[in-house]
Amino acid sequence: MGLRHLALFTRAFEEMTRFYVDRLGFEVEWKPDADNVYLTSGSDNLALHRADPDRPTADGPLDHLGLLVRKPADVDRWAAYLDGYGVRLKAPPRTHRDGARSLYLFDPDDNVIQIIYHPPISR
Repeated sequence: MGLRHLALFTRAFEEMTRFYVDRLGFEVEWKPDADNVYLTSGSDNLALHRADPDRPTADGPLDHLGLLVRKPADVDRWAAYLDGYGVRLKAPPRTHRDGARSLYLFDPDDNVIQIIYHPPISR
């Protein structure tokens, strides 16, 4: 289904949340705790993660980009396919607290990619 998810570390967590909600029209989809919020414009997902102010984010603000799939089993099929080509996984498939299922891998430039089934937008 393509690129529909982006996750960013942010030092200005509250300001970033207000900006995306108040100025760009995103809605809060899920706020599991005080350091994470998941926003949507209806067909996507933007995750904001509070950055540790005492620890520089050496790799920049990008946590990962997410590629959406339609079914939870698609995540496992991708894991098997990628494994067959020796693609380096950061984390194997797992189910998250919100019912999403995903795996994490590295591209050749070490960017982190998440292949994700995300119930609100995968259907």
